[in-house]
Amino acid sequence: MILITGAAGKTGLAVLKALLRRDFAVRALVRRSEQAAVLQEIGAADTLIGDMTDTESIKRAMKGIKAVYHICPNMHPAETEIGRMTIDVARQCGVEHFVYHSVLHPQTEKMPHHWQKLLVEEMLFESALDFTILQPAPYMQNILAARASIITEGFYRVPYPVNTCLSLVDLEDLAEAVAVIFNDSGHKRAVYEIVGTAGQTQSEVATIIGSTLKRSVIAEEIPADSWQRQAQEAGMHSYQVETLVKMFHYYALFGLQGNSNMLRWLIGREPHSLTDFLQREFINYLPTNPL
Repeated sequence: MILITGAAGKTGLAVLKALLRRDFAVRALVRRSEQAAVLQEIGAADTLIGDMTDTESIKRAMKGIKAVYHICPNMHPAETEIGRMTIDVARQCGVEHFVYHSVLHPQTEKMPHHWQKLLVEEMLFESALDFTILQPAPYMQNILAARASIITEGFYRVPYPVNTCLSLVDLEDLAEAVAVIFNDSGHKRAVYEIVGTAGQTQSEVATIIGSTLKRSVIAEEIPADSWQRQAQEAGMHSYQVETLVKMFHYYALFGLQGNSNMLRWLIGREPHSLTDFLQREFINYLPTNPL
């Protein structure tokens, strides 16, 4: 059986569905009972409600488990400590394969959540566990947060300059790669960048969106102070707000670009393009009358 930690998030859900398509038995660790009910309905063989910061929760989740896909809650201030505890318990429980959900270019200390993942990667190197580390690019799915303004107003708004160059990946491709890795023991002791596209500016992304939707879409930068105020008003945790602001500043200066060769090799086909993703996730939401 495979354990997915953080199974109720968008990454965990996508990975769960991909593993179920290959007939893996999956245990899901979640925070709330309503999340457990949803995952059981999807097909999880077992669900546990627990807290990743609690050792006993992790021990219960790891009992009888042969493989783990570890997803720490996004931008958690204790990711390093959670990683250390999860790795220690996995080793104690005899886990045979530990797959870690990291991030593209974790070596970037200027982005704290990237740097914490690098430290967890180092722990895995020294753990004696058989591991695989996946380093995904930003998700195409992040664009969905702007879907309403794209469709109704024709603006793709981002909290960094429109010339910021980012590689993207479709979460569905990442999930397929995870299933491939668990299906073949030859991926142990490997570190893989999971990237779907070459770097594209946000203006180029807006152009592709417009071309796909057959309407004008313009990229527009949201001022950092405006984004920060909105995030705080929405109740976002201060650590997350501060970390995201640092990430946006890094993106503005350096972008974040990777190479898709590894993902292409893993899944045995071309990764989904941004157009593929938009056709799947946007077309059904178009209004009857164009802008």
